Amino acid sequence: MIIPVRCFSCGKLIGDKWEDFARRVKNGEPAGKVLDDLGVTRYCCRRMLLSHVEIIDEVIKFYEVRKIEDENERKEE
Repeated sequence: MIIPVRCFSCGKLIGDKWEDFARRVKNGEPAGKVLDDLGVTRYCCRRMLLSHVEIIDEVIKFYEVRKIEDENERKEE
């Protein structure tokens, strides 16, 4: 959901590279070249960035619906 701060395998700091990586890949740059430019050379760290799926926006939708339902239930009581 949220990019981990450190690589699960080696512990290298990777969280600070996510925004730049995502922006550049979205603009059409090859992911491998972006990772090389960012200095992410270990395959375990590369995997962390390449396989990350940003789903926090989808989860928040369900949380907001649940929050509204809870408020409606309190008003009925």
